[in-house]
Amino acid sequence: MLDVKRIRQDPDGVRAALGRRLDPSLEGQVERVLALDVRRRELLVETERLKAGRNTASEEVARRKKAKEPADDLLAELKVSGDRVKALDALLREVDAEIDGLVITLPNLSHPASPDGDASANRVVRSWGEIPKFDFSPLPHWELGERLQVFDLPRGAKIAGSGFPVYTGVGARLIRSLSNFMLDLHTREHGYLELSPPYLVNEATATGTGQLPKFADEMYQVPIDGLYLIPTAEVPVTNFRRDEILDAAELPVSYTAWTPCFRREAGAHGKDTRGLIRVHQFDKVELVRLVDPARSDEEHALMTQQAETVLQRLELPYRVLELAAGDTGFAAARTFDLEAWAPGVAAWLEVSSSSTFTDFQARRANIRFRPAVGAKPEFVHTLNASALAFPRVIAALLETHQLADGRVRVPAALVPYLGVEFLAPTA
Repeated sequence: MLDVKRIRQDPDGVRAALGRRLDPSLEGQVERVLALDVRRRELLVETERLKAGRNTASEEVARRKKAKEPADDLLAELKVSGDRVKALDALLREVDAEIDGLVITLPNLSHPASPDGDASANRVVRSWGEIPKFDFSPLPHWELGERLQVFDLPRGAKIAGSGFPVYTGVGARLIRSLSNFMLDLHTREHGYLELSPPYLVNEATATGTGQLPKFADEMYQVPIDGLYLIPTAEVPVTNFRRDEILDAAELPVSYTAWTPCFRREAGAHGKDTRGLIRVHQFDKVELVRLVDPARSDEEHALMTQQAETVLQRLELPYRVLELAAGDTGFAAARTFDLEAWAPGVAAWLEVSSSSTFTDFQARRANIRFRPAVGAKPEFVHTLNASALAFPRVIAALLETHQLADGRVRVPAALVPYLGVEFLAPTA
């Protein structure tokens, strides 16, 4: 959530930063906030003036009563001013609600370092690994998955609908193996504390990270209980410290979690719906960091590198894209996408988004820290990254490590977890 004080003090800067998002619906929104803010301050001034007058009048009424002097005129004035104060307080609540309702729909301000433009302006920052070359035609992952009995897409569709895969046999073990491998890496080598959060969250939690109100239609809901299925572990894990004031010595706070994720919008436009590229339910290991704003950029770079380590250990060639301001998500100020190469579909597949939200989520979730003993609390910066999302990792893994004889080589880092060196077709 944007700071109204910042909008008031630097309207041109805020207007320019919002303009970089290339969203026509944002035009005029700064002016609306400023007009409401002026009205709010006018109401406050009048309310305080009336309350000061009432205090003076009340003191005079008390003096007259003590002196046994008539005070009917002042009591009548107090009645009129009291009614006016009540009316002004009601108006102030309405204006506050209107400001809050408007500000909560505004996206985060773009990071100055992000490129200008739309998705066509996304830039490759770096790449890792060699694109594999085959002396045969590589198969797409959905054919490999069927031959190796890694997953069963038709039966998943029968159970729940398209976009809900069932992993079978070695595929189910692969899910467990990937989760254990990634969690061990992040907890043992990168210093994250593992959490196992609820998969359902309330409205305040979903609002804290920016899913509500903007993306309500893209979340699976349980209306009778007022709950939402999580689209990512970022939502419950970031809110783990909601409404808390942290000590500066705690920062950075680093959490990781493996959860299923549920997204209604996946594949909604009929694009990339075959196989595992777009699904409605999937597993993912998430990284969340709460950091000192002074180290925000450095922490973001570190977290991105930690997500890259997973791809390197899985021996998957990848590239890092910095998203342009016009292609950056609602709550994020700056985002790096990690894309793994999938030779069977001859495409780069996004397997992670690593984002800094600056103080946007922290304001919504009221997560602060005290820079020093006795100092005024300040908002932390929140960061998160997928490290990694499983479906496209599995797609890239099957396609990259496939062999001419139909087997798929298991990366060395995953062998201790999966217990086999090759995935092989069954007779």
